Amino acid sequence: MKVENKLTPNVMAMAGFLVGDTKSTIRMVNLLKFRKKASYEDGRKTDLSGREAYAIYAKDVSTIHLPKVGGKIIFSGIVSRLLIGEVEDIWDMIAIAEYPNKKAMLKMISDKDYRESEKHRSAGLEGQLNIETMDVTK
Repeated sequence: MKVENKLTPNVMAMAGFLVGDTKSTIRMVNLLKFRKKASYEDGRKTDLSGREAYAIYAKDVSTIHLPKVGGKIIFSGIVSRLLIGEVEDIWDMIAIAEYPNKKAMLKMISDKDYRESEKHRSAGLEGQLNIETMDVTK
């Protein structure tokens, strides 16, 4: 199994995002790998670590952007170790965000204020896996 962290979804992943059930609640599992030092696309100078830059983004998302679309963070934690399986490099943090549906998530990430906050995410992350999940217990 090849595992490759990325910062953004590819064209095929986004094209398939609104296929199928668009009305049910989704939970996005985020496996996050931080840069040692934040690196902003606009070239701004910073002493922030990747984790610190991402923390700015995470605060904005949890207090502003998710509530706007009816979403919320349902879990966030530092990865301490891998118990089962093997990967070359373990992730630093896991966060799970809940959205009322796929359209709510798309609305959030399309918002101009969100895109401003997202600059901190991109500066802080080396890459991530973003796994879409739906509740099967209902």
